[in-house]
Amino acid sequence: MHPYRTHTCAALRRADVGAQARLSGWVHRKRDHGGLLFVDLRDHFGLTQIVVDTDSPAFVALERLRVESVVTVTGKVVARTADTVNSNLPTGEIEIRATEVEVRSAAEELPMPVAGEQDYPEDIRLKYRYLDLRREKVHANMMLRSAVIASLRRRMIEQGFTEFQTPILTASSPEGARDYLVPSRVHPGKFYALPQAPQMFKQLLMVAGFDKYFQIAPCFRDEDARADRSPGEFYQLDFEMSFVTQDDVFAAIEPVLGGVFAEFGNGRTVTEGAFPRIPYRESMLKYGSDKPDLRNPLTITDVTEHFRGSGFGLFDRIVSEGGVVRAIPAPGAGKLSRKFFDEMNEWARGEGHAGLGYINIKEGVPAGPIAKNHGEEATAALVAALGLGSDDGVFFAAGKEAQATKLAGLARTRTAESLKLIEEDAFRLCWIVDFPMFEYDEEAKKIDFSHNPFSMPQGELEALETQDPLTIKAWQYDIVCNGVELSSGAIRNHRPEIMYKAFEIAGYSRDQVDADFAGMINAFKFGAPPHGGSAPGVDRIVMLLADEPNIREVIVFPMTQKAEDLMMNAPAPVTPKQLRELQLRVVEQAKG
Repeated sequence: MHPYRTHTCAALRRADVGAQARLSGWVHRKRDHGGLLFVDLRDHFGLTQIVVDTDSPAFVALERLRVESVVTVTGKVVARTADTVNSNLPTGEIEIRATEVEVRSAAEELPMPVAGEQDYPEDIRLKYRYLDLRREKVHANMMLRSAVIASLRRRMIEQGFTEFQTPILTASSPEGARDYLVPSRVHPGKFYALPQAPQMFKQLLMVAGFDKYFQIAPCFRDEDARADRSPGEFYQLDFEMSFVTQDDVFAAIEPVLGGVFAEFGNGRTVTEGAFPRIPYRESMLKYGSDKPDLRNPLTITDVTEHFRGSGFGLFDRIVSEGGVVRAIPAPGAGKLSRKFFDEMNEWARGEGHAGLGYINIKEGVPAGPIAKNHGEEATAALVAALGLGSDDGVFFAAGKEAQATKLAGLARTRTAESLKLIEEDAFRLCWIVDFPMFEYDEEAKKIDFSHNPFSMPQGELEALETQDPLTIKAWQYDIVCNGVELSSGAIRNHRPEIMYKAFEIAGYSRDQVDADFAGMINAFKFGAPPHGGSAPGVDRIVMLLADEPNIREVIVFPMTQKAEDLMMNAPAPVTPKQLRELQLRVVEQAKG
């Protein structure tokens, strides 16, 4: 017999009754029923119930052990009585009558229990992450993550993509988020940077003629954490293709993502066929966001002109000063009390906005301050234009366009959630396309790139030379699922003269481009194919599939919100010897 196990803790069934078995695992739970001791033994695969009589030599060993101790149990497989069968366990029809127990590792008192799904403070969970990972739900999330990555890899290879590994130590880039820097011992005073993404390397692979590349790529960015963004590092399905249009990129990745969501979605509905394509400007207008949740049926309407010269003075003044008014429908809200509308208004103020106007329609009669002052005829025209019913409501977000757009988007979500309109058990994917190439930076008082600076402008060099930069669109696109951005991507700018001109508009000289992007710009001068790609975030895909609100729950060893690893005590000071080798010294910040 094997020294540790003949079966896993999920393997034994009624057909094994009468056999001798040996299992190894962790003591999950203990229950002392007087003359019998029941132990749930757990391993990676599942649970098996162990039963020990008080007169068995195994009783003493198991009785004194704390939970989470590791043991090897040998005994006979017996059938449970009908009234003790556990239909929730695959092994629930049997148990093992233990005759021998060998303690492999005795556990000390636990800082947090493993059995059960109680919520515990983040610092405890992350400091003792190896215990947290033993918990059923977290353990299952990691297995889901592994299976998703294997599926992504298989689907990409089946489409003819080749996996390459790009460098981890590379050069710092002036674009994007803040870099993590690594000092060089061999070249004192110089630094490597950890890659924010394999952007330049994957494009250079296309220049090198490999045609279709992918990897499950680690990326490193020194940026603050959010619920859907881990601080420090994350993984993405990075891919790039040569001689492709935007349509070709979409056709390549849609079956991969759609297939993964269908495979691991546990029966939830997934967008079928080609994902909807929504131009950026349309998305900002209709959904108040460039990351729309299409499970939400509500759409926003611009009603600015309805309030030009209106009797409702506040909105009239906003419109006359160049502002806009956006309407968010609230189907059936007219049947609710005024409290619902007042609470929405208070919520908007709590979000830092002046408020949220509304019209409440009860049995076909519009009510509220806006309806009263806007005028009966004008209000009727507005209600008709919005297609509102006799018991509907409508909210209004007014102000400068950016401000009103943001509030309208938040109100759309809040309204749909309050009225329980969000489609359940569904993954709704879409593309956001036609992003602006440039934007005006109010702080720097200059035109800058709005998205990826390496994207091809629509209209190419002619557009850059003849159009107002703020009207130029780029071949840039985002994949969005249920309001979560999975990735950005683009058809790349592969021609040096177009790249020089695009960067010139953003305030970069030719010498700066040559210095900052030497590897890429030089490569493009030796023949580069048209190419494009994207990089859906693995962590976010798994977060959606696991139905977890925080990305930490699907990462094996995540950091805290402050980018600290409490388990490994990182970041940490280094020794003076290490600093001398790198010719570095730590300069303490001035106090106060």
